[in-house]
Amino acid sequence: MKALKKSTLALLTLTFSLSLTLAGCSKSTPEPAASATAAPATSTAPAATKAATTDLKPYEVKLVYPGTPQPDQAKVEDAMNKVLKEKINATIKLMPIDWGQWDNKTNLMIASREEFDILFTAQWNGHAVNVGKGALMPLNDLIGQYGKGITDSLDPAFLQGAKINGKNYGVPTNKELAASGGVVYRADIAKELGIDMTAVKTMADLANVLKTVKEKKPEMTAFFLRDGDNLNAHYLAQYDYLGDSTIPGVIMKDGTDTKVIPKWDQPRYKEILKLTRDFMQKGYINKDAATTQLSGQDALKSGNVFMITSSLKPGKDSELANATNLVGKLGQIELTPRTISTGDTAGSMLGISVTSKDPARTMMVINLLHTDKQLNNLINFGIEGTHYTKVSENIIKATDAGKNYAPGAAWQFGNQFLNYLYDNEDPQKWDKFKEFNKSGKKSPGLGFTFDSEPVKTQVAAAVNVGKEFDAAMDTGSVDMDASLPKYQDKMKAAGIDKIIAEKQKQLDAFLAASKK
Repeated sequence: MKALKKSTLALLTLTFSLSLTLAGCSKSTPEPAASATAAPATSTAPAATKAATTDLKPYEVKLVYPGTPQPDQAKVEDAMNKVLKEKINATIKLMPIDWGQWDNKTNLMIASREEFDILFTAQWNGHAVNVGKGALMPLNDLIGQYGKGITDSLDPAFLQGAKINGKNYGVPTNKELAASGGVVYRADIAKELGIDMTAVKTMADLANVLKTVKEKKPEMTAFFLRDGDNLNAHYLAQYDYLGDSTIPGVIMKDGTDTKVIPKWDQPRYKEILKLTRDFMQKGYINKDAATTQLSGQDALKSGNVFMITSSLKPGKDSELANATNLVGKLGQIELTPRTISTGDTAGSMLGISVTSKDPARTMMVINLLHTDKQLNNLINFGIEGTHYTKVSENIIKATDAGKNYAPGAAWQFGNQFLNYLYDNEDPQKWDKFKEFNKSGKKSPGLGFTFDSEPVKTQVAAAVNVGKEFDAAMDTGSVDMDASLPKYQDKMKAAGIDKIIAEKQKQLDAFLAASKK
């Protein structure tokens, strides 16, 4: 990976501290755009003219993203299509995949070269690995031609921080930049049982809470964990993988050291595993934690779960409450400092598959999700008068039919600052987002993204080893003392030393260049 020049790094660091509403126009290095029906660049403003639309052939854009299919999905598609047909003569097919099946199904789609257009992607979910597989196309030229609304509204730090070897392979969602980790819990149950949740300051403090829930509500799952969402998740343990979190080698987001090491050499790794194993053995955690197909959101929706882990931001509990039919019944507790890493800029993106038959039209759809308030709120909240009614211009109230379309995935699509707020949410939510971002501590690796190309063979092998061990160990399903030596041996055989050496080499070059 080529190191950023000092001026570029200075811009990146500055923009992280500014409001997300800061306008930026950052032109990427042109890449050839492959499109059978590409329209002239002059006709691709957020609302294309009807004259320009008539020059475009009809095209269906297939959007693949993680989430539970909704009963009224077809109705919402029809409403979105009315907007898209008028503006860019396109239609959309929503293709949600349950979280528990997401990795397997998308890997199969990529391997088989299935034709689709938009793929949700994130650095914590194999983004760099999929880029290495050639699954996602570079977007720099497409953004330049068809993404003016994106670059006008998105803080430049997002696109800059999400680059891999100078290229963007995903368009980041316009949302929070800082990140913290913690838990979301049933506040109504805590009140019923007389639990003082304000006493919870650390992971270890959860022990007494879970003990009480287990004793007084034995029918409930006290603590729902799953692969990727547990006490050892990157957002709680504060690992900075310097890019894709499936690739081994970390520094700490809340630290100052820039030496890249295996996560098991960080003292908190073993501490967290021991605590989680203790919780599992005491019956606080769901027994199927390592294999469950449920997301944390769906687990809460079942009504029989007290607590889940979660990446947090202002109002996360209210967002989940609306998505799970638990309005007024959830609370959240931060357990980590607020930090900002390069991975946070690429924590939610929409990429374009190399199998797309019309990348230009696909980028137009992504651009509209960043600029068109009607389209953005349709995909997130459904149809006005059916799934919600308006309380005021930007405040909505769910109807009885709202449960038929409540994906709870606003953080995935385009521009959260276009989102309506439910009447139970803080009306100052977006202002608090800005304050949240300003309070974040910058990771010592901020601005750097690892390019795995030089060690792609070792990375592929290491990712497979991670799939074999991480879920069981991170959820407390197996004993750490018995499993960790086997995990380390297999990672050694896969080539973890070469991966870490390459990651360190690139990080050192980046840091040296940033000081010039």
